[in-house]
Amino acid sequence: MTAPNDMPPLAPRIAAGIDVGGTFTDLAALHADGTVHTSKVLSVASDRSAGVLQALQEGAVEGAQLAHIAHGTTVVTNLLLERAGARVVACATEGFTDVLELRRQERAALYDLAAQHARPLVEPAQVIAVRERITPDGVVTPLTDAAIADVVAAVMAQRPDTVAITLLHAYGDPSHERRLRDALQAALSAAGMPCDIVCSHEALPEIREYERMATTVAEAYARPAVRRYLAGLSERLAQHGYPAPRVMTSAGGTLSAHDAATHAAALALSGPAGGVTGAAAIARALGESRALTIDIGGTSADVGLIDDGEPLVERGGGVAGIPIALPRVLVEAVAAGGGSIAWLDDGGALRTGPMSAGASPGPAAYGRGGVRPTVTDAHVVLGTIAAGDWSGGVHISLERARHAIDTIAGPLGVSPERAAEAIIATADATMARALRRVSVERGVDPRDVLLIAFGGGGPLHACGLAERLGMTRVIVPPHAGVLSAVGLALAPERREALVSVMQRADALTTEGLAQRLDAVAATWRTHDDVRDDAETADALEVRWWVRARYEGQGYELDIPVRPGDAPAEIAQRFVARHLQRAGFVLDRAVEFISARATRSSAPWPVHFARPVRDGELPTEVDDGRAMTRVLEGPAVVRLPDATMRVAAGWTARALAIGGWMLEWHR
Repeated sequence: MTAPNDMPPLAPRIAAGIDVGGTFTDLAALHADGTVHTSKVLSVASDRSAGVLQALQEGAVEGAQLAHIAHGTTVVTNLLLERAGARVVACATEGFTDVLELRRQERAALYDLAAQHARPLVEPAQVIAVRERITPDGVVTPLTDAAIADVVAAVMAQRPDTVAITLLHAYGDPSHERRLRDALQAALSAAGMPCDIVCSHEALPEIREYERMATTVAEAYARPAVRRYLAGLSERLAQHGYPAPRVMTSAGGTLSAHDAATHAAALALSGPAGGVTGAAAIARALGESRALTIDIGGTSADVGLIDDGEPLVERGGGVAGIPIALPRVLVEAVAAGGGSIAWLDDGGALRTGPMSAGASPGPAAYGRGGVRPTVTDAHVVLGTIAAGDWSGGVHISLERARHAIDTIAGPLGVSPERAAEAIIATADATMARALRRVSVERGVDPRDVLLIAFGGGGPLHACGLAERLGMTRVIVPPHAGVLSAVGLALAPERREALVSVMQRADALTTEGLAQRLDAVAATWRTHDDVRDDAETADALEVRWWVRARYEGQGYELDIPVRPGDAPAEIAQRFVARHLQRAGFVLDRAVEFISARATRSSAPWPVHFARPVRDGELPTEVDDGRAMTRVLEGPAVVRLPDATMRVAAGWTARALAIGGWMLEWHR
């Protein structure tokens, strides 16, 4: 018989998700039995890892208990916003060195002639011309040894931190990029200047020179800082007995810290993707296939769309004016968080954002040095956020909030309460416009779907937003204030792979398309694969998409496929999807641009129901079935990590999974 002190240690039983926001750092610990424990601490702007460690410690999570930590990071977003990335030297085909400046020759704003695009991440002098040329028909200008030597000399003279190589049509024939990369690596290493070299056929093997070059440069620009950040965070965690983190990608899966360090551009929307992932789990638990999501934090509000029970993933989109044409969970961020500062413009009109009080000094009501009025202060004045002590070590002061709101109320000649209502209405209008853009532009009528409202401010604004959009049902999920952290913890490990196709559907056979899909899976390398241990081998899931368009169109749609699907059948699916999204069909051939695959582990199990905490209304139970308690608006319910406002004309019904269903009886 084994002695108690000789018994093997228990297997890790907890998955932790940590969402580092501009104001708060949130932790969700998902236990193997499905229960969830949470904590919330103020973020440390000067040292993000300090907030991560504090959240783990306040959540009483020990390293030996952890199966994994999943982390959502804003490192890439901040680098692009602050232009604080690496010094990149770019290599481009001769005659195409101005692609980043020319962009697509569109105006920054159609009717504002003074508006300017964001400057490229590399200056013109840092773009090296390469004497070579490949067309879709083959090599026109060979890449000679002399041309390579000239490029190597020019690059070494610049002493770059990283190098980005984008040659014409490398998505179809990467031979020139590979030769140039190998020569640069050898020369730079021999000269004692080793650095990362990013090739476009690896970063984005797809058509469109501008998007491919911009994405490749963004990867090179962000990679060193991401590697340093993740190495430092992993070291800090290891010092306290915690494992290295997984990192959420923009597409909604997680990568190991090692792999994330070489996929920096894929982390641009790391944090917001966790919220939509958590909201999708709520929608599935309720049997809903489609929903709009609104995550209102301290700095911003992030809007998303759930389709067929999953976060909608699209290609493209910009961050800080820089296009990154990689798959991403659809998220549109607007400056309308709880910390957004209210102000009067030169014409006396009330505005909210984009400036934010953040965590330091924070809203005036926090008593941490903030004096300017914020959306949070407006809620405190109206009583929808109660004065007193809150989680995260925050104490709310009504007196300070009123004093701040007075700076708006005085010039407007109204009471503080009226000014507070106007501030909230202004923020609601900004968020409602974002919800319309995300839904209506994709063929979704907001009136027909749920709104899932979370984050610290989501349940406060949910009724007002729904009324503006004509929506009648709102879900305030369990753990609403930290749902992004829940989404991070339950997100699967996932790898993405992409290959170019560039053929018409009627020119492809079923066997030929299957070979292309096999080629996608073949691009996974052993060191990039999702781990195949006995625990996860049976749970791995592979999914495929073909990116399709009408011949002559400039934009594509991702169509789900499986090996063995006939190209004609996929083309029919594209036509149906195009009709749904755009409202029309064309009498043109369908062409396939690229094929994409994901390989994922199973998501971590989670049960959303939990015991009711102080301040929440209880759910009555009869014969083991949840008998919901109904609230009539107007009412305010203090949740453990947020506040829910039930407006007049609304009712709130507690759900068996936890959280609330709000319904508008208009």
